Amino acid sequence: MDIIISGLLLGGTYALMAMGLNLQYGVARIMNLANGEMLVLGGLAAFWLFTVADLSPITTAVIVAPLAFGGNWLAYRYLLLPLVRRAKSQGQLEVDSILATFGMSFALVGIMVSIHGEYFTYSFLAEPFSILGSTVAQNRLVAFLVAVGIGAGLYYWLNHTYAGTAVRAVSVSTEAAGLVGINVDKISALAFAVGGAVTAVGGTLISTFITLDASIGVIFTMKALIIIIMGGVGDIRGAIIAALILGLVETAVATIVDPGLTLVAAYVIFLAVLLFRPQGLFGRRV
Repeated sequence: MDIIISGLLLGGTYALMAMGLNLQYGVARIMNLANGEMLVLGGLAAFWLFTVADLSPITTAVIVAPLAFGGNWLAYRYLLLPLVRRAKSQGQLEVDSILATFGMSFALVGIMVSIHGEYFTYSFLAEPFSILGSTVAQNRLVAFLVAVGIGAGLYYWLNHTYAGTAVRAVSVSTEAAGLVGINVDKISALAFAVGGAVTAVGGTLISTFITLDASIGVIFTMKALIIIIMGGVGDIRGAIIAALILGLVETAVATIVDPGLTLVAAYVIFLAVLLFRPQGLFGRRV
């Protein structure tokens, strides 16, 4: 029971970063390799404001969200959109966007190192809490509940608003979306910005119970990719379920086998999905 509860709490927070990358890749068609660094940047903001101004990470998340939205919108509008317009095929766009965001990830790491080159660690709600006979840290529970709230809000936005419907239309076909009057560039920028904001907020939540540093972003990018491929590109429901599965597997491996093997377990899942179900649990064949 301890493994199940801890795994679900961890997976719920993983879902945020995966939903962010899913919007950026599934809608804006940008494979953002700087996604993990955006998450760590959110964690750095939470750490810095907590230690300097004694500001709650939850409050920091409210501050970080619009800033990350604006930063990602600018990055898409002035760095990535020219690549989208220049690309003659999806393959060329993926190569160009991977190279561009790979460089962006190094730039973000350099900025974070210049701000704080050591570990981001602080104590927030690190008190025990009992659930169904199992004891978990309050910070994990709070992070999970906030992640569930954001995920529910994102699901409602995508399925019950005009902008969300337009986002889903662009994720299916940019050409068809353009034919019915949807401004594809505008909606893609919106999706990229929302994805970055969701990822940064996920970073503020994760920083409450995981020690981060400026160079750890690549690990979270890899985990987000595993979750997206497992759940299906562009499928928010699949991303949530895949994130919960990854959280459960990592917790089980860390508890039963060895904490150092959690990345190995994640890589095994990645290979298994690629070999036996490359379209993901709910995704369309790619």
